Amino acid sequence: MIDLHFNQQLAQGYHGKTQIARVMTEDWVTRNMYCPICGHPMLCHYEANKPVADFYCPSCGNDFELKSLQKQRGPLGNTINDGQYDKLIERITSAQNPNFLFMHYADCMVRNLILIPNHYFVPSIVIKRKPLSPDARRAGWTGCMINIADIPQSGKIFIVQNGEVIDKDVVQHQYQRTLFLKQGNLSSRGWTLDVMACIERIPDTDFTLDQVYAFTKELEAKHPENNFVQAKIRQQLQYLRDLGFVDFTSRGHYHKTK
Repeated sequence: MIDLHFNQQLAQGYHGKTQIARVMTEDWVTRNMYCPICGHPMLCHYEANKPVADFYCPSCGNDFELKSLQKQRGPLGNTINDGQYDKLIERITSAQNPNFLFMHYADCMVRNLILIPNHYFVPSIVIKRKPLSPDARRAGWTGCMINIADIPQSGKIFIVQNGEVIDKDVVQHQYQRTLFLKQGNLSSRGWTLDVMACIERIPDTDFTLDQVYAFTKELEAKHPENNFVQAKIRQQLQYLRDLGFVDFTSRGHYHKTK
């Protein structure tokens, strides 16, 4: 059974808030987390300072990176701070790119824990920060942020939601429904994710092709190499229809599936 509380005794001997948070959150994952992909009952901790990944599943071999945020209200913001920009880009574009666990906690207790599968990560959701100034201790070092606002809701799988633990079978089922995104290259995956995110921003369950076309300029800015954006939108709608994420109801009309 998942215990949502941190082991506060681990804070003894540490003075920095960042160190205390890291020790307690990583200990919580080690004691409580199963693999949300294959269901193995535990995740193992990598040695310290491994780029990007913190944990791995000893059964299926998937990597997981933990990012935690302390706040009293709301699960997460739109962006999450990360480490070095180049290292993250290198890792998420590799064959061993990690899955991410985003944790929101308050009062030494997990409030929300979200799995974002690795196939939802494309370079366009990583925001590059300005390099550190020449007089800084790590002059030229360039950090980054992850823009989770651009990730479709289907890629934000709750393991804990508002203090309630989600059934393990539900978590694994939701993960399985996302596996179609593993097909194709980064470019095609980026298009699919972007069109999915646009559809989610349409408030109605039933929507039209023209409503998706309303995002044309936004998609042109994200994909300046493509001169036929509306044709690409139609292609992606057909792809999402074939996968059961939307239904075609009549010419130019669609329905969002659950």
